[in-house]
Amino acid sequence: MTENVWMLWPSREALSRVGVHRARRALAVGGRIFAVGVLLVTTFTDSDLHGWGVAGAVLGVLVCGLGVWGFWRVTLEHRLLPSLGLLVLLFAVATAAEGAGLRVPALVVWCVCAVSAMERLPLVAALPTSAVALGTYAAVNNDAWLTTLATTVGLALAGYVLRLDAEARGSAQRLLAQERAARAAEAESAALAERARIAREIHDVLAHSLSAQLVHLEAARLLIERGAERDQILDRVVAARGMAREGLAETRQALSALRGELSPLEEFLSELVADTTGADVTVTGERRLLPAEASQAVRRVVQEALTNVRKHAPGAKIRIRLEYGEHEVMLNVRDSGAPPGEFTHSGAGYGLIGMRERAELLGGSLEAGPYEEGFVVTLKVPV
Repeated sequence: MTENVWMLWPSREALSRVGVHRARRALAVGGRIFAVGVLLVTTFTDSDLHGWGVAGAVLGVLVCGLGVWGFWRVTLEHRLLPSLGLLVLLFAVATAAEGAGLRVPALVVWCVCAVSAMERLPLVAALPTSAVALGTYAAVNNDAWLTTLATTVGLALAGYVLRLDAEARGSAQRLLAQERAARAAEAESAALAERARIAREIHDVLAHSLSAQLVHLEAARLLIERGAERDQILDRVVAARGMAREGLAETRQALSALRGELSPLEEFLSELVADTTGADVTVTGERRLLPAEASQAVRRVVQEALTNVRKHAPGAKIRIRLEYGEHEVMLNVRDSGAPPGEFTHSGAGYGLIGMRERAELLGGSLEAGPYEEGFVVTLKVPV
């Protein structure tokens, strides 16, 4: 349902001083001081006032100032009846001034009422109010009719132009507020996404690693309670210690990823292959820096694949291939000796199921399954 433009108030942003340039504010204040100065000068120089007349003139000027100030305040709050009441008060002061022979001050007050009404009231009230004020001005003014007509039309247009200008400024302020709100929402969304990423990293590194350590330590406790041999207990403790070391190393890598301090992916793969017997790595395509999450996904999948090979097919040859495409990076890890079957969770605790979920969150995919005599893991991540 469309709104009736005749009943609409100028927006509060348009009626307020928000967004008004300092120079423009200074110009507006100067104009008001000039208008008040005209009122004072013409009141006390172009008329013969004595005694109570001077007091009445001073009171009239004060009433006009307070009336205009009050009119600006109540229109800012979109209160129609108080606004019209204050205009009637200003009309009455102007009429009294005209009756006392103060024609110029009266004309100034009527002009101010006409322009202010056109600028700050709904059109349904602004048009008749301005018409009455300008009509009274035209009837009282003793200039030539053509001059009076030009003045009244100019004042009406000036009021309407001020109204349009204020509305444009108000629209700009609303758009600015919406843009700021959108940026704040975007920043909040980015912060939530970053928190989710941190939580995922902590879960992948610590939760699985600590749970695996707990299993070995609990087994060591049960062996101690049953009086098992020292070597059996020591094997469990050593395994838990090894997992703790791996978990600490993974935690450091995760923190580096969160800080954006990851080493180049090719360097990481070379170091990983150097510590793994029978493994080699091949990198093809135009090498470039990957986003932190994509780089971290590749690293985790390589580690998971190598861990599973060590567990299920120790001594097998491993071929790692990293291919940089135009829109994605592909990782292929293939071994030559793993027996057919599904991969299980490794001792380090990083399951391929979790890696598949990580890839899907990035818009990629992960496939794992038997291939010829071994097993192959393929990761694709868009970049």
